[in-house]
Amino acid sequence: MKKIAVIFHSGQGNTAHFAEGVAKGARSVPDVDVELVRAETISTDPDLLLAFDAFVLGSPTYLGGVSGIFKTFLDSTGGLWRNQKLKGKLACGFTVSALPSGDKQSTLNAMFTFAMQHGMVWVGNPFLPEQQRGVPYEHALNRLGSWSGFMAQAGHSNGGNSYAPGDERTAFAFGQNFANVLLRMSAQVEEVL
Repeated sequence: MKKIAVIFHSGQGNTAHFAEGVAKGARSVPDVDVELVRAETISTDPDLLLAFDAFVLGSPTYLGGVSGIFKTFLDSTGGLWRNQKLKGKLACGFTVSALPSGDKQSTLNAMFTFAMQHGMVWVGNPFLPEQQRGVPYEHALNRLGSWSGFMAQAGHSNGGNSYAPGDERTAFAFGQNFANVLLRMSAQVEEVL
């Protein structure tokens, strides 16, 4: 059984909503255990990360970057970084903002850089935007067109806490893909050993 931690901070409930969607997708894959973990929890004891094989990182985009609480979590892992204790583990990331862009790419770049500094292996978002095939924009998988991670939209420009069906679908597919990649990579490593 492989263990995935979906580590997130959510200021308004939107990131938590999508963290649950990603976790649901990952849980749909057999032989994977998924735990939702608030970034605040890990900040107080980063050694808790050692129990997991892979991490889904989730933060709202605030002013073009991760939230302060999520940054505190990232910074709390300095001791693990010094000893490269997370090296070789899988990671991916997602973010939510009120606008279609909202500078979400900066947030994903911060997560990617964090993972690379720890020696982790990054898994992107492999889904082509479906509106290219005629699926209505609001219903399209990967409708915001991000390959480095999953981007979702929520908030004022999306009618409060209503979410585009395409973003809901992408959250599930993103989590499912990540769990499948974890199992495939784990099987390949075991074959080599």
